[in-house]
This record gives sequence, C-alpha cells and structure tokens, in this order.
Amino acid sequence: MAERSRMAWIDVAKGISIVLVVMMYAAYNTGEYTGGTGFLHYVIGFATPFRMPEFFLIAGLFLSRVIDRPWRIYADRRVIHYLYFYGLWMVIDIVLKVGIVQGDAAGMLQQIAKATVQPYGVLWFIYMLAVFSLVAKLLRQIALPPAAILIMSAVAQMSALQSPSYVVTQFAAYFVFFYVGAVAAPLVFRIVEGAEPRPALALGGLVVWLGLNGVLVFSPGFVVEPMHMTMGYLAAFPPVHLALALIGAIALCVAGALLAELPSMDWLRWLGEHSLVIYVSFTIPMSLFRELMLSSGILTETGPLSMAVLVVSLVAPVLVYLAVRRTGVGAFLFQRPDWAHIAPPARLAV
Repeated sequence: MAERSRMAWIDVAKGISIVLVVMMYAAYNTGEYTGGTGFLHYVIGFATPFRMPEFFLIAGLFLSRVIDRPWRIYADRRVIHYLYFYGLWMVIDIVLKVGIVQGDAAGMLQQIAKATVQPYGVLWFIYMLAVFSLVAKLLRQIALPPAAILIMSAVAQMSALQSPSYVVTQFAAYFVFFYVGAVAAPLVFRIVEGAEPRPALALGGLVVWLGLNGVLVFSPGFVVEPMHMTMGYLAAFPPVHLALALIGAIALCVAGALLAELPSMDWLRWLGEHSLVIYVSFTIPMSLFRELMLSSGILTETGPLSMAVLVVSLVAPVLVYLAVRRTGVGAFLFQRPDWAHIAPPARLAV
C-alpha cells in the first residue's frame, strides 16, 4: 500500500477521533449549564473505551521511524513541537478566561505557573504526547525489552491509578496505547491492508464490534449524567476495558481505511490531518457560542444545543486557520516559528 494511502486512512481515523473528542466536551460543557443530558451523551458513552486510546495509538504508529534519530532532532520533532503548542494555547486560554473574563491577574499568573507541571484543561493530551515521546526515547536508551514495557504499562492502565499528579494519572491510563502503536505498528498496518481489498468482510467485522462494544458499555451499571458517564460493569472491568480500548482503536483504523475511499469523506480526512488545529482552539468558540445561545434563549435544550455547539466548535477553528493561512497574520498560532526549534525545522502541517 502506498504511503499516501496509509496517511489517508490515518488522517480519516484521526478525523473520527477529533470529532468524538470535541463531541464529548460539547455534550458535557452544555450539560454543565443546562443540567440535562442529550443524545450526544449516549454517543460519547459508546465511544468512551476507545476515544482517547485511538488518538494515542495512532500517535505511536510511526515512532519506530524516528526514535533512533539523534536526541536533538528527536526532541525537536516529538517533544518541543508539542510543548510549544501546549504552552502557547495554555497561556491564551488562561489569559482569556482568568485574566480578561474574570479580571483576576494574580489568579491568571498562578494558573499559568501551575499549568507548567499540571496539564491544563483539554490541552492535557498535547502535554502527554510530549511526555510519552520523551519516556519512549529514554526506555529505548536503556534497552528495556518491549514485552516488559507492554506488561508494565498494561498493568498500570488496568490499575486505574489516581495520583495527586495529573501527569502520573494520565501516564498510567494511556501510555500503553501509545506504546502499542509503536511496537505493533506492522500488525496494525497489516490489518488495515488486509481490510482494504475486502470491504464487505471489514464492514461485517465493524458491525460485530459495534454490537459487542455497545452491549458491554451499556450493560447494567451504565449511568449518564450531565457532565459524566459511567460505563456498565462489564465494560468497566479492567481487562475488558483495556481490550475494548485496543480493539476499538484498531476498528477505527479499519473504518478510516474504508471511509478514505469515499470522496465525500475528504472533509474528515482534512480534519484529521489538521487535528491539532482543532484540538488547541475549539474550547474558545465552544464557550462563546454556548453562552450566546443560553443567554439569548435561542437554543436551550441540551440535545440540540450540544449538536450546535459541536458543529461551531469544529468549524470555527477551521475558519480561523484558513484565515491565518491566507493572511499570514498570527501564523505562530498554528505553525511553530523558527525560534521555537532546536533543530532545522521540518515544515509539517499541524
């Protein structure tokens, strides 16, 4: 399979993931202010086992190609890259929400300082990508057997560790998926390559997965609340949860391969290719639009409002990005400037 095709299905799978992530925040953000739940809450409930694991697994797929590069180049591409966008948008978010909206300059500075060691809000994912990349390189340096790393990281994930450090908590919860993406990349590519020429068989497998995931997630014990969802007891059982996450992540890769063949899905591929653009900036239009709808009374029902918030939160960052690309004003928001590199820059889209 050509490299371009591989990138197409990866971008489509990332596109599905970014839509699910924004959907979760749209539903919970709306539910927080309406006190109710809508249909998107149940979609998010279904996607809970695999929503973030799939993002991390895909991030690890090409790690083997870069992990043996010199430290300076590797750190520039896989650590500094993410820390730049994390730091920039963390400051923007805190300045807007705390410094300007709340008028609390002292609180603003305090939160910025705290966010250097405790990932801030939705941006935790970008922070952890830098941490995961750094740890993976260190583990490579000490030549720890991959099987041992997989076992330890799987045990950490199943332990559902809760630490005062958010970094430790999220590391335990998600490093296994990043590392599986790195060491099992050949297997993932073979599965996708095998599915592409057999769309009927692949679609049948996806239907079976959808049914199994739904039955387990919505088993007894499932609870949906305005700002939280609890999976059913069967899906929440640690080994089953881990299995559902891995199977779901690979299923989304297969779904990405099937959808990549449809010209009508090119918008989803574009979103995946520019997922970082969406991820760093969607919370600002989300909050503004939700507040406008509720304060004006134009749209107040949780379900329809959640859907409208989702659409605006996806479209607004795209419009800003396209405006920046056209005018060049604010290019630093989505393109790392030369001064933020420690190695010659590779002009990669974010």
